[in-house]
Amino acid sequence: MKLLKEMCAIHAPSGNEAAMTAYLLDYIKKNKKSWKVKPKVYSGEGFQDCIVMVFGKPRTAIFAHIDSIGFTVRYGKQLVKIGGPRMVEGFELVGEDSQGKANVKLHLAEDKKTKEIKLEYAYKRDLETGTELTFKPDWREDKEYVQCCYMDNRLGVYNALKVAETLKDGVIVFSCYEEHNGGTVSFIQKFLQEKFKVKQALISDISWITEGVLPGKGPVISMRDSLIPRRSYVNKIIEIAKKQKLSYQLEVEGSGGSDAKELQMAEYAWDWCFVGAAEQHVHSPDEKVHKKDIQGMIDLYKALMEKL
Repeated sequence: MKLLKEMCAIHAPSGNEAAMTAYLLDYIKKNKKSWKVKPKVYSGEGFQDCIVMVFGKPRTAIFAHIDSIGFTVRYGKQLVKIGGPRMVEGFELVGEDSQGKANVKLHLAEDKKTKEIKLEYAYKRDLETGTELTFKPDWREDKEYVQCCYMDNRLGVYNALKVAETLKDGVIVFSCYEEHNGGTVSFIQKFLQEKFKVKQALISDISWITEGVLPGKGPVISMRDSLIPRRSYVNKIIEIAKKQKLSYQLEVEGSGGSDAKELQMAEYAWDWCFVGAAEQHVHSPDEKVHKKDIQGMIDLYKALMEKL
């Protein structure tokens, strides 16, 4: 879990993924020589902070977003949300401006006139306008679970990197901006369609524990969230999981989204399915995932990338 622990502590809110991109490019450079197939890596100019790895003759692309939720300092002590973080009085946040690193606490202030809740931070000084704050990492691990901020989606990235070790044919995409309305998947979809004729995807992301999705029972194959994937493609994925005798759970939700929303709305016709482990305490500093579901996610992705 060392790799996952390191990635959970990297500051990379939507719009400022550069540190995560640099970490991944360094990791890929150091480790790809030991992978079964050395990928062609696309990054930099034309890809913003995204990374695309192409292995062999690809048929399917894995999309894993590298950004996180957080907050932006407005003026004085005011904060604006990045994505949809949980807001609880006293949550510890970290960031840095030109005066140095800052460890602050989230404060929910009530407007005396309107009674509306205003987002603020508590600290000894005002941070510079535009400073980004993210949850303070607090890694916890036992025999069954790992827990920290940003399992969503460092765990999706971790899964993709573990799959990369043995992947013969396929694409792995590390995308940006997912937590704050997206913006990178559509141009990557166009690139992959036109250059490699790839037209189907798996979304390596993290879902949530509900009354129908339980910890330790396997990764989720999502049949729908706010969007609905093509049923024939989802059925193929379920059939592969059954034939390979791999653990999985089926999920049906009416809300939520992922990089899939850009794939469905973009220029070319792609099939997609969200496949990933589920967590407790979503979008908080305490995101918690069962280790069996992590291993199950890796095993399922390896089978799907081979059989799809």
